[in-house]
Amino acid sequence: MRRTRQTARGSRKAVIGSAGAFAAAALIAGAVSAPAAQADAPRSGSSTADLQARGAALAAAKAAKAGIDWKDCPADWGIAKPIQCGWVSVPLDYTKPHGKQIKLAVDRIGNTGTKGERQGSLVYNPGGPGGSGMRFPTRVTTKNPIYAKMAKAYDFVGFDPRGVGHSAPISCVDPQEYVKAPKADPVPDSEADKLAQRKLAKEYADGCYDKSGEMLPQMTTPNTARDLDVIRAALGDKKLNYLGVSYGTYLGAVYGTLFPGHVRRMIVDSVVNPAKSNIWYEANLNQDIAFEGRWKDWQDWVAKNDATFHLGDTRAKVQQQWETLRAAAKKSPIGGVLGPAELIAFFQSAPYYDSSWVPVAQTWSKYVAGDTQALVDAAAPDMSDTAGNASAENGNAVYTAVECADAKWPTSWSKWDKDNTALHKQYPFMTWANAWMNLPCATWKTKQQTPLDVKTGKGLPPVLIVQSTRDAATPYEGAVELHKRFKGSRLITEKDAGSHGVTGLTNPCINNRVDSYLLTGETDAKDVTCAPHATPKP
Repeated sequence: MRRTRQTARGSRKAVIGSAGAFAAAALIAGAVSAPAAQADAPRSGSSTADLQARGAALAAAKAAKAGIDWKDCPADWGIAKPIQCGWVSVPLDYTKPHGKQIKLAVDRIGNTGTKGERQGSLVYNPGGPGGSGMRFPTRVTTKNPIYAKMAKAYDFVGFDPRGVGHSAPISCVDPQEYVKAPKADPVPDSEADKLAQRKLAKEYADGCYDKSGEMLPQMTTPNTARDLDVIRAALGDKKLNYLGVSYGTYLGAVYGTLFPGHVRRMIVDSVVNPAKSNIWYEANLNQDIAFEGRWKDWQDWVAKNDATFHLGDTRAKVQQQWETLRAAAKKSPIGGVLGPAELIAFFQSAPYYDSSWVPVAQTWSKYVAGDTQALVDAAAPDMSDTAGNASAENGNAVYTAVECADAKWPTSWSKWDKDNTALHKQYPFMTWANAWMNLPCATWKTKQQTPLDVKTGKGLPPVLIVQSTRDAATPYEGAVELHKRFKGSRLITEKDAGSHGVTGLTNPCINNRVDSYLLTGETDAKDVTCAPHATPKP
């Protein structure tokens, strides 16, 4: 699932992969009783799933006993007091719970209310795969009003999933090479262009194996869900309170399937379609269609505000400006570093997030008016930012590793070529860029799993699902599908809106229901449709 990541300049843009593509009630606390399965020794003939379940139970029981040694966060992590950091140990391979362990970085800030108001921890995942949740507690320290009520009741807990950031990070290529620009145009002009991209994709897959081979078979969503349950136990929470956005919704869906009786509250926001047939090849094809729709929504808005941006007063004129810009960058990279690949990486943040509508349009407007440097500053990689570049490379490595490990991908180039050629004709904005980003999965060197059948299990409480109808990264159908699979769930639909990640936006129709659910566990008797949040103003 395509995701953007924070750059050193503070703008949100996707990173570009080496393949020339792109590259979130009762008091619950105290001791945790280990599930009965933890006492069972592995039996001969046990299935892998049985072994993993026992391994997860053993790891959770061990973590509950050990707890977390909370301390001030390391200075170079950039996480200031009063947020604290710690570590949770988990098995690399849950079929071997006493084998190699890896450490997961976690952080937290205590609830802002009284001891009597506290309802446990709220654990967050922002998506990716490859996103870090370690910034989540800063939503309290920055006094974000959207989170004020839930912060009274919950400790805010973030973590780096396995392979991410400080949690046994993986890598596929040298970070400086990874961000070097300009990359090749993602849209091929010839069979030779396709062959070159295929070569880059295979080299990237091989690099992942060479640099991180031991981790790759274990970089699955079910393993991250098992890690999440170990974190829950280490926090001293009998049951999990969870907020997942984007890919974090799929992580939540898998957790809810594996550990239905361990869920207390779960909110999933901007939902990955969890159908086995969708993970992950089809999911990315469906993204291409949805991105084109949201790209047009943004172009309509730019045209409506032509008096401000001077980019054209119709969608067709704005599209022509885009094609002119793209052609110029292809002929001669802007500032020597911005080709079509870099432009797509920058411009895709507009269909991703409404918060990017104004800054992307402003930057583009400045360029058309003659200010080339504004676009270079906003869209070019900062080669001097070694830490940021390492983080970007790591994020893309995890993205690739998880999606390639979670499911079996087509290995036939003819299928990739046929599907993406056909899609590109109608949905050209993202199709080929997305294809090259995911193509390493066609030549992946370690075992690819069969996706979990996401479904309601015994003890699963009502799950709150939040989704906008025009979301580009996770099309609306995903929320509908999860709603069907999780019996008793409630779906809040933000109609005629498309920003990715809804719960963090100001929309009282949604915000009040999220607060009510987290504070009381109550949902509406029926699904709810909300009017859209305010459209950005130039």
